[in-house]
Amino acid sequence: MVFKKMLGALGIGGPSVDTVLSQPGAQPGGMLAGQVNLTGGSTDVEIEHISLGLLTRMEHGEQDAVGEFHRITVSGPMRLAEGQNLSLPFQFALPWETPFTTVYGQQLHGMVMGLRTEVSIAKAVDKGDLDPVQVYPLPVQQRILDAFTQLGFVFKSADLEIGQLHGVHQSLPFYQEVEYFPAQQYAGMINEVELTFVASPHSVQVVLEFDKRGGLFRPGQDSFGRYTVSHGDAEETDWLQTVDGWIQQALQQRQSMFGQGAPGGYGQPGYGQGGYGQPGYGGQPGYGQQAGFGQQGYGQPGYGHQPSGGGMGSGMAGVAMGAVGGLAAGYLASEMIDGAFGDDEEEGSDEAGGEEEAPEEE
Repeated sequence: MVFKKMLGALGIGGPSVDTVLSQPGAQPGGMLAGQVNLTGGSTDVEIEHISLGLLTRMEHGEQDAVGEFHRITVSGPMRLAEGQNLSLPFQFALPWETPFTTVYGQQLHGMVMGLRTEVSIAKAVDKGDLDPVQVYPLPVQQRILDAFTQLGFVFKSADLEIGQLHGVHQSLPFYQEVEYFPAQQYAGMINEVELTFVASPHSVQVVLEFDKRGGLFRPGQDSFGRYTVSHGDAEETDWLQTVDGWIQQALQQRQSMFGQGAPGGYGQPGYGQGGYGQPGYGGQPGYGQQAGFGQQGYGQPGYGHQPSGGGMGSGMAGVAMGAVGGLAAGYLASEMIDGAFGDDEEEGSDEAGGEEEAPEEE
């Protein structure tokens, strides 16, 4: 929660900065608050500005890069006297599209987020170390994650992809993908599922992609569904039935497109299959804490759920760099990932066992 950085641009005896968050994190759209504490050095200095930036790790093809995606100014020009102690409070709202990094109290494997303080003195900019920031899912996002787990899907990985989803309005030049191994009842019909949320103040767009690497559909094409849900749906929807309906819709689309036999016997999905418990979002898939998930039956299904843009099609996540391209290029031109978040995230990855493997079928 606290980092201290001597302002190297001024050398020994310069002022120091200590940025403290009031809480470890917030939900997208929620407020992140804290204060920047300054301690004067051996001489008076003229500070030109103090700003805060949110940084995260993104992927572009085979490369990883760290980029800043949100910035606020804490202070403009000011004088810091020798030995003076000064606290500058700040508060700002996280962008609605901010990816979540913490699920069920665990850091989501593959996701990192940090807040960095930047102080400019005498046209020299000192960029401090990163203070970890936790971002929690919105209620509707959490309910959908719960439903995937209760249906038996097993967390595989998560990352941020630079690019834009076709037909989805984005304010940030990247989107989060949460990837799952298929539930047992869909084995042989689905190889993998990728779940993406794009939130706004009034709603969340949910994008599902199936078998992105081929297998279920002809090579190079995906099956996808795109749905718009309101924040008020979180407690008023039977998410088990809704999410299972989305998945069945994709499988039925396969039948209509290629004339293949319908997957036999949908029936009722195997809610709460044994052995899954809370998903291993922080490390090995499927071995999280054993616990009951949320309450089944959040109300009548389907309220406020309108499939968007026809709902089904192919190539949903094709990257249309266009207007986003120039901005994304700027992100890639920033510092590379090595060392930007320190050793904690790498150590956590090692402890988690690195790349996940699909669980063996019983």
